Amino acid sequence: MAKTASTVDTDKLTRSITRTPFPGSRKIYLEGRSPDIRVPFREVSLTDTMVHEGVGEPRREANPPLRLYDASGVYTDPAVAIDVTRGLSPLRAGGQVSITGRFSRDRFFDDVQRHRPTFFSAVPAIYALLSALPDEVRPDTSSLRFAVCGAAPMPAELIERVEQRFGLTIVEGYGLSETTCASAINPLTGQRKPGTVGLPLPGQQVAIITEDGAQAAPGEVGEVVIAGPVVMAGYLNRPEATAQTIIDGWLRTGDLGVFDEDGYLRIVDRVKDMIIRGGENVYPKEIENALYEDAGVLEAAVIGMADPVLGEVPVALVTARPGVTLDPAALLARCADQLAPYKRPVWVRVVETIAKNPVGKIDKRRLRTELAADIAAAG
Repeated sequence: MAKTASTVDTDKLTRSITRTPFPGSRKIYLEGRSPDIRVPFREVSLTDTMVHEGVGEPRREANPPLRLYDASGVYTDPAVAIDVTRGLSPLRAGGQVSITGRFSRDRFFDDVQRHRPTFFSAVPAIYALLSALPDEVRPDTSSLRFAVCGAAPMPAELIERVEQRFGLTIVEGYGLSETTCASAINPLTGQRKPGTVGLPLPGQQVAIITEDGAQAAPGEVGEVVIAGPVVMAGYLNRPEATAQTIIDGWLRTGDLGVFDEDGYLRIVDRVKDMIIRGGENVYPKEIENALYEDAGVLEAAVIGMADPVLGEVPVALVTARPGVTLDPAALLARCADQLAPYKRPVWVRVVETIAKNPVGKIDKRRLRTELAADIAAAG
């Protein structure tokens, strides 16, 4: 398979790791389940090196040191929220990690001002909550060199809103537990493209394939696959699942993506979240991005609803920013202005909250289940 590959020598990166602090494999916990993924510690160490190379942040800092404040403990125990990018990388750079407990929107910037971190990491839901703080909240963010967003794509409108309000530089990245947490990132030095997850990390190979396994043409949407020394050894005691996920050394991510002309990766959606409406592929993220352009929308989630004629149709759930009243008809009109007819949601519903999974991602599986139950109950 032709592939988009790093120009960095993987063997050289591997040789730069002179010690293996712990023998054997690291076990990664997924969403509160028992240990599920086996990752040799060499791969964890190698990913740390790749992160430093890819983001352009030197491994050793004299003054000031690299300090991380981890904001991702909003849905999980913060003690297990620290991973390679948020824990090991700053520690191996001689930095400090501050873990202050579960996320609190009202306390967050007080913690930043007290601990003076140089960067923090969070999921899009946290950035949305911070952007909804009262206008009079004007925190001191001068210690922050950048902020990292991962776990789910962050709408370009939200990135712009957060950056302008708080004076931050947000760096989007991409990775999976199965690839030791990091596979692509926007560089701090050089071109940064909001709305993309950046360039493949040095030493990793990232490609886009079609449904038949062929390499996708430039600009063509397909499934993201990853190869390289950071791919997991496998799912613990699940050989069939491992064989279905790792094929000929390439890990099937289940994410739909596309490379732009400069080699930057944009995540389009999850394969399982794609809606097929009358034979046409509809990507929920495209609809969500249109909804996010309304300044009153805090969060948006688009899912497929069964339809007897078309198979599936898109429907949208949104939450409002504090003090804002959303008009579903106006949101539908916005979608009509920006999207082709087959991509437009058939309805928009304003809700109090949108279900999240333990790591802070919108839980579309649960939303689909709840919608199906509501439809069945209504007869």
